[in-house]
Amino acid sequence: MAQTKPRPAIEWHVEKQPVDYTVAHEAMETRVAEIRAGDAQDRIWLVEHPPLYTAGTSADEQDLIDPDRFPVFDTGRGGQYTYHGPGQRVAYVMMDLKHRNSDIRAYVHDLEEVMIRTIAKFGIIGERREGRVGIWVLRSDGSENKIGAIGVRVRKWVSFHGLALNVDPDLTHFSGIVPCGIADHGVTSLKDMGVNVTMDEVDFVLRETFEEVFGRVTVDV
Repeated sequence: MAQTKPRPAIEWHVEKQPVDYTVAHEAMETRVAEIRAGDAQDRIWLVEHPPLYTAGTSADEQDLIDPDRFPVFDTGRGGQYTYHGPGQRVAYVMMDLKHRNSDIRAYVHDLEEVMIRTIAKFGIIGERREGRVGIWVLRSDGSENKIGAIGVRVRKWVSFHGLALNVDPDLTHFSGIVPCGIADHGVTSLKDMGVNVTMDEVDFVLRETFEEVFGRVTVDV
């Protein structure tokens, strides 16, 4: 019986200072090209950004309510408008999906699973919703709020962009857009849900859950 070839280890890197979006985008482009060429291993890159909005390929200009509030960046990822800023953990995942059955739908499902398992370890139940990408939490009043967003791009089976988990961002900054084109539901964060944790604590759990879902990671210091 043939044995399944083990997946290669994933490099894990955490930035300690905010990263400009254009710098991050250029770094992702470079790494994706290196992975495609076989010159670099898969990478999960954890960052925070200064306050900004990004527009995905399905963005509707009418959903940009306050275009002068923060810089707005067009990006090739899927999805619509989203906010990035301090207190939000962004994980950029650059990964050769040919090692993972070349299945984009399964890949997005796995990113959702990472966030579900991560917030579960802090006592928060996160759920998927049909037709709404990302992770949602049910409030005590029956309303649903989004706590984590996903936007990915895949080029010749190598992924980039990734997920954004709200740890303790300024939630008022989401009011400058219709987040992900969904006007009927709000946004929340771990802090808003009563969970007071540091970004380092969240990163520790994220690494555990990424390994559970995607396989072994190595630390790039």
